[in-house]
Amino acid sequence: MEYRKIKDHHQDKDVDPIGDDDIENLRGKALSGVPATNLATLGGSFSERSKWKLKSVVTLALTLLTSSQAILIVWSKRAGKYEYSVTTANFSVEALKCALSLAALVRIWRNEGVTDDNRLSTTLDEVSVYPIPAALYLVKNLLQYYIFAYVDAPGYQILKNLNIISTGVLYRIILKKKLSEIQWAAFILLCAGCTTAQLNSSSDRVLQTPFQGWVMAIVMALLSGFAGVYTEAIIKKRPSRNINVQNFWLYVFGMCFNAIAILIQDFDAVMNKGFFYGYSLITTLMILNHALSGIAVSMVMKYADNIVKVYSTSVAMLLTAVVSVFLFGFHLSLPFFLGSTVVSVSVYLHSIGKLQR
Repeated sequence: MEYRKIKDHHQDKDVDPIGDDDIENLRGKALSGVPATNLATLGGSFSERSKWKLKSVVTLALTLLTSSQAILIVWSKRAGKYEYSVTTANFSVEALKCALSLAALVRIWRNEGVTDDNRLSTTLDEVSVYPIPAALYLVKNLLQYYIFAYVDAPGYQILKNLNIISTGVLYRIILKKKLSEIQWAAFILLCAGCTTAQLNSSSDRVLQTPFQGWVMAIVMALLSGFAGVYTEAIIKKRPSRNINVQNFWLYVFGMCFNAIAILIQDFDAVMNKGFFYGYSLITTLMILNHALSGIAVSMVMKYADNIVKVYSTSVAMLLTAVVSVFLFGFHLSLPFFLGSTVVSVSVYLHSIGKLQR
């Protein structure tokens, strides 16, 4: 497995794969003896205040973008189905992310010049790890559309919380990141809170999901958790590497896999009707939303971690419900308020548990 290579690479240097303290130590060693005037030009050399601001901005952006994803996906349907090709939409998302990353790199090259940390040229060993998360995200993103054939929107949101637990478990297994007992308790509370907030108070049944829906939901949770944790390991393997370079290569492989999916699944439809058949303004906004969300996720993994991403996504679910009050006349029930309270307590416990590790 590739993640073992990542692990072995760091063990040879007696460095924890993703430990925040170790990363800061690496940065400290790299910056020792460097004049202060040159620190601003080095990748990853943020002051504590700058890093905090960056984490806050990307986390807030991810929360807002994620909260509007479900709304845009629902709006992109016509007569209860997708008139556009899901595979072409996913390819467009990857292509847009790749273009945005390249544009950001061009700006950096003009302002700071080309360095070892921001050049696109790389080694085979570095590039060889990117196809794995790209393939995992492809399957997960496709399932995200097709699962609605078996579950409704509230059921999907409840089943999606399986990702919270899978991320926590894989975070511990793959990255060897220790979580305190308080943090594990916070994970369970978070899952329970999100589920409670999305329950239908008018029904005594929690889920009405067929077996196929459960299987797809579990597979989605495992793929999402593994892809996210694995991507974080790749990104943090080389802390000084520019995030736009890492994103570029990840999205290039994402485009390749999605192109294969188009050839296998929708080749005839694309050839007969066109690549952008069925696209609307809402579809375009959905693609833009997914692209910006993907970049925000990468930045969260680079400067924070998967745990922040999970909590950001969970808060976004609740924010979606609040926005739905004004857009769709959604009724804020008692379970929603109870779930929101549990989620707030969970976030507080996780932060306390992190300080006590």
